[in-house]
Formats: sequence, structure tokens, C-alpha cells
Amino acid sequence: MIARSIKTKSVRATANHMELEDRIREAVGRECDYLGFADLAPARDAVRWQCGLDVDTYPRAVSIGIALIDDIVDLLPQREERWAATMYKTHSYEVINSRLDHLSSRVASEIQRSGHRALPIPAATRISDERICGPFSHKMAAHLAGLGWIGKSCLLVTPDRGPRVRWTSVLTNAPLRPIGKPMEQRCGKCTKCVDACPVSAFTGRNFIQSESREARFDAAKCEKYYDEMEAQGMVQVCGMCLYACPYGKNEG
Repeated sequence: MIARSIKTKSVRATANHMELEDRIREAVGRECDYLGFADLAPARDAVRWQCGLDVDTYPRAVSIGIALIDDIVDLLPQREERWAATMYKTHSYEVINSRLDHLSSRVASEIQRSGHRALPIPAATRISDERICGPFSHKMAAHLAGLGWIGKSCLLVTPDRGPRVRWTSVLTNAPLRPIGKPMEQRCGKCTKCVDACPVSAFTGRNFIQSESREARFDAAKCEKYYDEMEAQGMVQVCGMCLYACPYGKNEG
């Protein structure tokens, strides 16, 4: 009788987990292009460094991605023209971030209704000017969810769309099962993103979980470049590392 009771509870728990996962998928519907569940344990130190949270509080993350519009991304080589830069900033940044924030709010509500904790992270908000970072790495969550790998540009690269995707995350203690596992990087010897950077902010090193971001990327160089654009009255847009990546790029 005890064994049967334990088995019954286990079956119910599994059913409840699947029901929550289905409700999350229903909540995002066709409004997102990528959805994954990540176990944050391998990134415990990185999470604590970036936002001070202990992953024991939120051991998992829901990763949500929306693909950028190719015709907008392909305007980046013309970004010094105000109309092109404005198009990119509006439709590849502001609008997409707003859509992502709405989706993460919906997902968080579904998780909370199920009796679990949920913390939706803004798609694009800085919490530290000194470290030049947001409250949580959406790219890391997407990587741990098996949606892509971290490229030499420090962007999340998907097999089909490359880095032409923006991301958000919902941290949770809900027992969601990871859909995939972290992908091995597929950049090989390619350095197109590194070469495209107008301020040489990338070192060209492949991503290694144990290494700091600074081993691959000098964020201060990027920051200075944007400040210079603002001082010159330009729209603050670059994205050349994203544009240059062969993955997801339409060569036709």
C-alpha cells in the first residue's frame, strides 16, 4: 500500500509538471520562436556574480527567444544613416524587448498560479554601470536550455537563426524538465564577428564556462563607442558582430 501510494504521488507530480509545461507553451503560443527550460546549477557562480541570487532560490529558468527581422538586421552596414539606425533600434531592440517582457510576465503568472515562485527578468535593463551588465544573463539561460551556444561575440548563436534572436528569462523553482542540453560551440576557426567589430572589443577566444567575460570581451570598449556616437548626435546602434555571423545570415 505504501509503495503504491508513493508511486501514485510520483505519477501525479509528473502529470502536474507536464501540465505546467504545456500551460507555459500555451502562454507564449506563436508569439515566440524559441522556448526552453534550463537547470541553472552549472552556472551557480555566474548567477551569483551578476545579480547576487543563489540558484537554490531559483534553480531553473524559462528561456524565451524572438527572432529578429532579417530585413531590419541587414540594414546594419548602413547604420551611420539615421533612418537605418532608427529602424534597427526600434524594431530589433525596443519593440522586441517589449514583446519579450510581456511574454515573461505571462509565463511568470502561469508559474505562480501553479504554486511555485517566479521572477521575470527584464529583457534589457542594466543594473551595474561598473560591470556593464544586466541582472541576469539571458544568453546563458538559453545556452543551458540547449537552444544554442555562446559564440566568440559573446552572443547566443542558434543553429538556424544564428545570433539574430533576442532573449528573456523567467527564474523559478518550478520543477520544469530541461528540454535540451548545452550545445558545443560550432564556430570553429571563424572570426567574422571578431573582425567586424569596429573597436576590436573581442579577443577571439571560444566560450569557456569557467572563464570570465573579460577573457573574451572588453565591454568598456563597446560602451565608449556608444558614448562617442551619442556625442556626435548619432543613433546608438552597432550590432555588426550579429550581422557578420554566417549562421542565420541570408547570403542570397
